[in-house]
Amino acid sequence: MKTNRLVQALGHVLFRQRRAFLALFALITVLLGWSATQLRVDAGFEKMIPLEHPYMKTFVDYRSTFGGANRVLVVLRARDGDIYNEPFFAALKSLTDDVFFLPGVDRATVTSLFTPNVRYIEVVEEGFAGGNVIPADFAGTADDLAEVRENVLKSGRVGRLVANDHSAALVSAELLEIDPNTGAQLDYLAVAAQLETLRERYQAQGFEVNIIGFAKAVGDITEGARGVLLFFAVTFVITALLLHLYLGSAKLAGLGLVCALVPVVWQLGVLPLVGYGIDPMSILVPFLIFSIGVSHAVQMINGWKIEVHHGADGLTAANNAFLKLFMPGATALLTTALGFLVILFIDIAMVQELAITAAIGVALIVITNKMLLTILLSWMPRSAAGKGGDAAKPAGEWLWQRLKRFAEPRRAVWVLAGAAVLLGVSALQARHLQTGDLGAGIPELHDDSRYNLDTAAIVESFSIGVDVLSVIAQSHGVDGACTDFDIMDTLDRFETHMRNTHGVQGVLSLPGMAKVINAGWNEGSPRWRVLSRDPSVLAQSVTPIDTSTGLLNTDCSAMQILIFTRDHQGHTIAHVIEEVKRFAAANASEHLELRLASGNVGVMAATNEAVDAAELKILVLLFFAIGLLCYMEFRSHTATLCIVLPLSIVAVLCNALMATLGIGLKVPTLPVIALGVGVGVDYGIYIYERMQHELRRGAGLVEAYLEALRQRGTATMFTALTMSIGVGTWAFSALKFQADMGVLLAFVFLANMLGAVMLLPALASTMLAPQDRRHKHAKKA
Repeated sequence: MKTNRLVQALGHVLFRQRRAFLALFALITVLLGWSATQLRVDAGFEKMIPLEHPYMKTFVDYRSTFGGANRVLVVLRARDGDIYNEPFFAALKSLTDDVFFLPGVDRATVTSLFTPNVRYIEVVEEGFAGGNVIPADFAGTADDLAEVRENVLKSGRVGRLVANDHSAALVSAELLEIDPNTGAQLDYLAVAAQLETLRERYQAQGFEVNIIGFAKAVGDITEGARGVLLFFAVTFVITALLLHLYLGSAKLAGLGLVCALVPVVWQLGVLPLVGYGIDPMSILVPFLIFSIGVSHAVQMINGWKIEVHHGADGLTAANNAFLKLFMPGATALLTTALGFLVILFIDIAMVQELAITAAIGVALIVITNKMLLTILLSWMPRSAAGKGGDAAKPAGEWLWQRLKRFAEPRRAVWVLAGAAVLLGVSALQARHLQTGDLGAGIPELHDDSRYNLDTAAIVESFSIGVDVLSVIAQSHGVDGACTDFDIMDTLDRFETHMRNTHGVQGVLSLPGMAKVINAGWNEGSPRWRVLSRDPSVLAQSVTPIDTSTGLLNTDCSAMQILIFTRDHQGHTIAHVIEEVKRFAAANASEHLELRLASGNVGVMAATNEAVDAAELKILVLLFFAIGLLCYMEFRSHTATLCIVLPLSIVAVLCNALMATLGIGLKVPTLPVIALGVGVGVDYGIYIYERMQHELRRGAGLVEAYLEALRQRGTATMFTALTMSIGVGTWAFSALKFQADMGVLLAFVFLANMLGAVMLLPALASTMLAPQDRRHKHAKKA
């Protein structure tokens, strides 16, 4: 009652000062619209990773020593023959210089055949000899090229810097989050653009170029995201046509569209004010805000039409619709906002920004839908409502007469039995849902995208692949760990263990190289490819290995083991990580610690584990928060269960669909269930609020449900259909993650609507007999 009085007081002020409020809203729209022009794309490598995860603490601790996972690889490929010709090496040297001067490059990490950190070692009569793979006096003559060919073979870089068939060579470099030249945040889009310029330049010279890396991925995803504007236009047109068809009035359809667009403008305008940009991975949020705005606008306009058909003028109808729909609408929007906010528990900055951005947009819909829209409706002439409508001769009466049977106990049992079977089958299928990526390349882009084709070409040509897990061997209380046999022997056994692990393509470590060098000191005999127990001999084997190899630091207190995986699918990463942990546990020592992890696979492992840990927490918090809000609104355990249980079933169905379609559970897809549940709860709240109202007037459950369908059913079905069609167009997006989200959200919206109109009344009928409920609520009234 107190809440109702507050709503009435707000409505009284709103409609008495409607011109002043309208002017205020117009001014806010202009100011925030100008602010939105200052919005910039804000992408960052560290935003995409869970920095508080133990793996990422290792990653940060040793990033300056061994490099991180933010690499860029540029492969120069000869179209005919091999690389050993003067034009190719001239182009490779030029490309190395170009990569060296890219913004944000950590120049000490630039690696190619032309950089001084690429050397060879050979056994000669006097012992060991070595030098740069490409000597300082290289002039591109036939003799020089023959010498370089021999040096490449001696260096062991075939398959790592040179393709296995000698048809290509690569240049790699690490990128820093802060550009050392400017001291500002690295502009990944500018880096991606420069990389594309390099591609065009060298392809014009007759070479093929493949480029991969986080910066290039951001550029390609952003390029695909530019097509979002086209999908927004398509969604807008489809929504406009369906609104006009449903409402029967261009004026009402226009009001609905305007009031759905205004919160999008406000949201985009608020972001620069709070210091946020827009990440390419969260570019879809404005779509969702627009769709949610349309959903609630339809309910409000439908409520206004019903009041007009009951004889009210435009102002009175707007006031009555405001009083009736403010609380259920605000509750529904609050639950939607919570659906976004619970994903704050994923400790990844990009996801947290997405949650806050979306929650801001939903909160703004409360103002634009419950206040701005009702003010505009108050000036609408009665003729805009048309001659039909839900009150005169309800649209879809034939359908409502059939759907009302779901509230009858005899049929409700069958509905619940069918739902139970569907839930059981879906739960079994959902067990196959995998965390992490599925397939090769990056899942945000389609398999035939340039980035994924470049990835496939590099994997096919080079032995090490593009996926690497870095394990740091940290010594404690030992001086010169590189010459301690027990430590080196443990690492040698670790290398052997990982080399024989399923999913591992190759392993590179200090002990492995030291054994080769030890054999070299002994005429290259394979029998001497062992680690000596004598520290001085061991030192002799390790000394030629420079820190530039990335296998050890300056005092040898930390050594890096590089594990190259066959792919970065979730199950592969999980298995390799588990084997590392198993070996570390079985060989625990106070002097040696095997620390996970760095490399791009280490980042993926941390992200996958963060997603796994957050999934259950998010669902529990989401349904608890929604259940609590529903209970506060309806003061009924039955109402809460009737609304929440269908949502939970749809969540299981969504997981089953993801498993069936081969969509992994990862950062872009994890919010889908939260978003779908947050939006889908609107349907149940709107329908149950009408049912409860009719029950309190003394109606039976079937009659109460029928009246709820007459007043809210058409709007509910229409909005679910409209939102599903709108997001369903994403299936044709150039961005695979947008296409996946479109399919999943379209399914979730439709499934939640069906749960509200079929399963909700069946649950209500089963949980409390209609005559008892009528008697209980009639006494309250």
